[in-house]
Amino acid sequence: MKLVVRGLLLIILGLLGYLLLWPVAIKPEAWQAPKSNGYTGQFSSNNNLASLNEIKLGNYSGPEDVAAKTIDGVLYIFAATHQGVIIKINPATADVELFANTNGRPLGLEFDATGNLIVADAFRGLLSISPTAEITLLTDQVTDGSKILYADDLDIAADGRIFFSDASTRFSAKDIGDTLTASVLDLMEHSGNGRLLLYDPSTEKTTVVKTGFNFANGVAMCPNDACVFVADTGTYSIWRVWLNGNIGGQVDKVITNLPGFPDNINRSADGTYWMGLTSPRIDAIDKLSNLPFVRKIVMRLPDRFKPAPLQYGMVINFGFDGHILNQFQDPSGAYPTTTGALDAGDGWLYITSLSANTLSRKGWSATTIKSTTEEEQTQ
Repeated sequence: MKLVVRGLLLIILGLLGYLLLWPVAIKPEAWQAPKSNGYTGQFSSNNNLASLNEIKLGNYSGPEDVAAKTIDGVLYIFAATHQGVIIKINPATADVELFANTNGRPLGLEFDATGNLIVADAFRGLLSISPTAEITLLTDQVTDGSKILYADDLDIAADGRIFFSDASTRFSAKDIGDTLTASVLDLMEHSGNGRLLLYDPSTEKTTVVKTGFNFANGVAMCPNDACVFVADTGTYSIWRVWLNGNIGGQVDKVITNLPGFPDNINRSADGTYWMGLTSPRIDAIDKLSNLPFVRKIVMRLPDRFKPAPLQYGMVINFGFDGHILNQFQDPSGAYPTTTGALDAGDGWLYITSLSANTLSRKGWSATTIKSTTEEEQTQ
């Protein structure tokens, strides 16, 4: 009996030693998560994202972002997929074809003024794909020599400059082999190492615009390119980074305490913005925000015991001042991990996903909404 007791004690001590001392990849920092108000008030729960129209993607999945382009009078939707390829979809016929294979993990997509598809590829950096599907690497490092480890989303200014997010300078999506795993590590560490970058095609130089993001995610230009919206996933907020004049470099947070993790941001022709929330906030993560040592212990647990994304669909439409104009939800999460939405101007709002095997859409007719004066937008 004594031997059995001794054996059990050794096992317990071994487990405790593992949970307390085993090395982990993250170096968590303490912070204080805001108390979640959940799906109340302006984010009151609804079913407006349920029963979506779906376009099957065949062997492809995870249409994380989309961009629309009219070719010879036909509107096409281009989608980044989990398989590392970009597909071309005819929404009128639901035909899907391969457009280009980046041999990486394409995320954010935008067309430039000359018809090239600019891609933020988490594994490779910033890419340009010509109309004939020729792929050119624009940049994979900053001029200071630092590598771009997790290119995530982008938008293009009127003069051709490309603003894009490097979600994490600590966790390389390519080295880890998976974008979701890398994002979880960065969010659990919460060390503010994400950044907004600028690639200037005229000089072919890449510079840092702003640092300090906790997983820098969606990117969208403000009116007249006066500023840039950036989704700060780790703090459930949307930052506005000013670019010009005596307020250049200043930041204000136009949306805070979101009920979920913000992802892509897309501009609409009506002057508003669409953003996706990939998952509701996880209460356990918020409660551990100021307990970095405990977060290390959580990372040592088997995967099945770690906090995991919850299935819940949600996209938000907001104005320049952060005012929520529309918000569509599906509490059932039938269309999972909603990363964003695009108003393509064809009567549909296209909903993107990190993991779905379809591209979904909802009937939508945009109306012009001005949330601020032109003077406020260009200060």
